[in-house]
Amino acid sequence: MCRLIGYLGNTIRLDELLYKQEHSLNKQSYSPLELKSGVVCADGLGVGWYDEVGKPFIYRNTIPMWNDPNLEELSNHVQSACTVGYARLAGTGESLDISNCQPFRSGKLLFVHNGEISNFQQTLYRPIRESLSDSTYRLIKGSTDSEHIFALLVEMWQSSPDSTLLSALSATVQKLTQLASEHNTSFSANIIVSDGEAVAAIRYAYRTQAPTLYWSYDPLKQPNQVIVASEPLSNNQNWTAFREQSTLFVEAQLLQPTISLLERFAPIGV
Repeated sequence: MCRLIGYLGNTIRLDELLYKQEHSLNKQSYSPLELKSGVVCADGLGVGWYDEVGKPFIYRNTIPMWNDPNLEELSNHVQSACTVGYARLAGTGESLDISNCQPFRSGKLLFVHNGEISNFQQTLYRPIRESLSDSTYRLIKGSTDSEHIFALLVEMWQSSPDSTLLSALSATVQKLTQLASEHNTSFSANIIVSDGEAVAAIRYAYRTQAPTLYWSYDPLKQPNQVIVASEPLSNNQNWTAFREQSTLFVEAQLLQPTISLLERFAPIGV
C-alpha cells in the first residue's frame, strides 16, 4: 500500500511535509510503521501543489522517494497552502511507468489513492471504463486501479453541476461498491482529493479492511492547518485516526474540519 499526505492551511514550504517532520512522508517511504502489504514504498513518488493563484502543478518520478534529490531540492523552494503527495508501492503486475504515478490531475483536481481493487483487471477494469463518458475515458493514461477510480470521481464531479468534493467522493465509492457487488470483488479506497480551495478525504473499504489514515488539527497550536496522512508525521501533533467508512472535509476559508461517517454502501442482501 502507498503512503499518502494532504495539507490545507497557511502557506508552507513542501519540505515541511515531505522531509522535516520526524516521521515525514520521505521517512514513511523507507521506514513505514503501519504498512500491511509490503516493506517499503520504493516504486515511485509524486507531489501536487497549488500556486498563489490556485493553479495546480505536479511532480512525479518512478524512483524511490529517498533516492530523488530533485524532489528534495524542489521542496526546499516551492511554497503552497494546499498540497497532496504519495510514496508508491506498486500493486501486483503494475508497471513502473510515470503514467502510473500519482497525483492524478484533471482541471483543478488533484487526487491520491491508497488501496486496491482485488483482481482489478479481471473484475472492475471494464465496468469502470464503461461508466465513463468519452472525455473522462480519455483521461486515463496508465493501467492502475487508482487512476480508474480517479476517472470515476471526475465523472461524478462533472456529471452534477452542484457537486462538492465531498459529494463527488461519496458518489464515487457508492458506485465502486455497486460495481464490486455486481462483479463479486472487494476494494479499499483511502483517497485525498483537492481543488485548491478545499480538501476531501475518505477511509473506505468493501469486503476487506481499509489501510490506516489519520488527520491532524490543533485549534490552539496550529489553527490554520489541517493535515491528512497514512501515518502520523510526528508525536507532538494532535492526530486522530479515521474510522472506517468515514470522511473528512475542510475548506480554506473555514479550516474547521467536518467529519462524517458514511453508511456502508452495500446493496440490500449483500
